[in-house]
Amino acid sequence: MRAETARPHLSAAFLATQDDPYPAYARLRERGPLSRAELGQWLVTGHSLVTTLLRDNRLESRMPPEYTRITLGDGPGADFLDRIVLTRTPPDHTRLRRFIGRALGTPVARRLTGHIGAAADALLDPALERGTLDVVTDLAVPLPVGVVCDLIGIPTSDRPEVLTRVISLAKVFDAANLTPSDLHDINAALPWLHDYLGELLSARRDEPGGPTLAGMYWEESATDRLAVADFVDNMLFLFHAGFETTMGLVSNGVAALLAHPDQLRRLRADPGLVPVAVEEFLRYDAPIQNVIRVAREHVEVEGVKIRAGRTVLLLLGAANRDASVFADAERLDVGRDPNPHLGFGGGLHHCLGTAMARLMSVIVFERIVRSVEILGPAGPAVRRRHASLRSYDQLPLLVRPR
Repeated sequence: MRAETARPHLSAAFLATQDDPYPAYARLRERGPLSRAELGQWLVTGHSLVTTLLRDNRLESRMPPEYTRITLGDGPGADFLDRIVLTRTPPDHTRLRRFIGRALGTPVARRLTGHIGAAADALLDPALERGTLDVVTDLAVPLPVGVVCDLIGIPTSDRPEVLTRVISLAKVFDAANLTPSDLHDINAALPWLHDYLGELLSARRDEPGGPTLAGMYWEESATDRLAVADFVDNMLFLFHAGFETTMGLVSNGVAALLAHPDQLRRLRADPGLVPVAVEEFLRYDAPIQNVIRVAREHVEVEGVKIRAGRTVLLLLGAANRDASVFADAERLDVGRDPNPHLGFGGGLHHCLGTAMARLMSVIVFERIVRSVEILGPAGPAVRRRHASLRSYDQLPLLVRPR
């Protein structure tokens, strides 16, 4: 095929700023599954090709060191990105992913079902009493943050300060939009968090095999020691993996139901569809809109050579609306089955928070469907601006108990 040179209005930077990127995705798909963008970047939109390239080991998720240093300098932020599982390759990636997978995997998620349900009720009950619920600040953020804090073993009294620092650190994952103030916040947060979690780890040394990740660390270290710096940085990444996807999945899903009241009525009539609906929310408006890869060598796809060193943006949000895979792809269908969406990515670096995000979202939507009457907006909805993640900063609703 011949890849056209992308017009400026279909650049990666443009897509990241749109309240509704899906019309632009549709225009890209019409031109084929692979398109050129600005600065030698490639955009991939077709479901089949995105699926293939997610699993292609010739593409890696680690950005070139010079790019990291240009955007983050030589401070703690750049060192942090060098150590997290997202940018590591086997065998280090395998060890780290196995460890974090134990913390966020399906067995742990199932064990926490009752705890998460009680936490969701504790957040929803005050909102129903006062008659207003901001889906983001009252529910979609504090629920997963609380669960991650429980997993790590952070005392309740310390959580506000830890969360403030973690929010500052999270800016490192939106490097394209960093300001000097953001960079200062990142490099100030990391040493504090390292000291705090290092002390927390030491305090749990006599609890190997305990219920927290610190206990898991000392159990694991008997046979396969992780450096303390590796452990601490990947526990910080756990906040990102553990709550960013849940925040986007819940807020985007609620917004989708508000825009499609017939589908909300369908769920109210058949609450057993909620797990299926969660998969459709992941497809229809995915919290992870794209993942970036770098070609380690020349890669030929669709008759086009992607040169070594070029960046490839795999547009999960576009692939999830590919009409060759999904019937009536632009329509929300809470009963859609099968649903081979790419909402959590795929391949070596698929989202670590998948099981936990699914569980928390199912629990939240079961409660919304059964217990919450949504009367309308309580104020303007505010979309979050991020290069790769899609969610809301505010989604205020008027509510009452059903």
